[in-house]
Amino acid sequence: MRQLLLSCLLCLSSLAHAATGVFPDSTFQNLDHGLYWFGYGDSWQKAVPGQSNAYYSASKPTVIYVHGWQNGSSQAKNRETFNRKDAGGPDLDLAYAWLAAGYNVGILYWNQFADEGEVKDAEAKIWTATGPRAMRWKNSSGVYSTGPSISAGELLFRSYRDNLAGYSGSNIRLLGHSLGNQMAIVIAKKISDAVTAGSMNSKLLPKRVALLDPFYSNYAKSYLGNKWVGEVCRSYVSELKTKGVIFEAYRSSGASSTGFIGDSNSGLMNMTAFTELKPWYFGSTQLTEKHNAAVWHYLWSFSFNPPLITGTSSQAASAKTSDSRISTLMSGTQKLVHDQGAYTKEPSDDNFTLQAR
Repeated sequence: MRQLLLSCLLCLSSLAHAATGVFPDSTFQNLDHGLYWFGYGDSWQKAVPGQSNAYYSASKPTVIYVHGWQNGSSQAKNRETFNRKDAGGPDLDLAYAWLAAGYNVGILYWNQFADEGEVKDAEAKIWTATGPRAMRWKNSSGVYSTGPSISAGELLFRSYRDNLAGYSGSNIRLLGHSLGNQMAIVIAKKISDAVTAGSMNSKLLPKRVALLDPFYSNYAKSYLGNKWVGEVCRSYVSELKTKGVIFEAYRSSGASSTGFIGDSNSGLMNMTAFTELKPWYFGSTQLTEKHNAAVWHYLWSFSFNPPLITGTSSQAASAKTSDSRISTLMSGTQKLVHDQGAYTKEPSDDNFTLQAR
């Protein structure tokens, strides 16, 4: 049991490393966070409010990714990007199909705040600036410094709000991996509250949120009024669904669902279009690779037609599946379970079966 717990922790803390040298040393030596827009081949430009960006157009559909726990990333000078070969994925630009389809493609970074040896210390920063480690951040020398007086969730929400202030498109999609799924939910809730208050254009409310091998720690948190993070996430998702936000979830490993290291949060999974991926091309001990598979599998699936439910012409869930179909699956009573294609990485041969939730 102890070995399983250690393996799960290592799995969650492992990084889907970006290629060495993608970001300059200054990005890791100084505090840097917020929204970056990407072009082909992992080219990027940081979003700055009021300034034009080579990789952003206010009228385009938009997909924005949020990473999770980043233990060790600052000294390693690593950030997640859209080539996931070092995380067990393909040596491909997984933003390519999205860009070719006319999407803005972005990443919301909070890596220096998420660089903690204990996952719950990073998790707290999503919700509060006064958690166990407050809002400290780590630089590339391994030194922590005192951070801002607002939470990482609020910081990323403000970066989103300020950089998309003139957005005129019709579809925004948020993706959150592991701990980052909580961040995506928190940001969506803050956006919804701002829209309701009349301080934000309703076009900025995400149409769809994808939770990718999501993680929620166990036990009540004092900073959440002694509620579990999974419990609060359920309440947020329930409210957001009434505002028209569509939720899909993909589980690819046991790292976040064993009940020993994380809350499986089956109640929340049942509120989404929920898919159990079976990355059986990895061995039983390759928990890190399985945990990361949800990200690149989802991004890559946009390159192919939606998968089918085995023996039918009905579509299963993927990044390419339409919003309306994901909404139908979300409202159903069954989950999707990987059937055909579980032994190949490429999503093009995937089929799924329906099972009771």
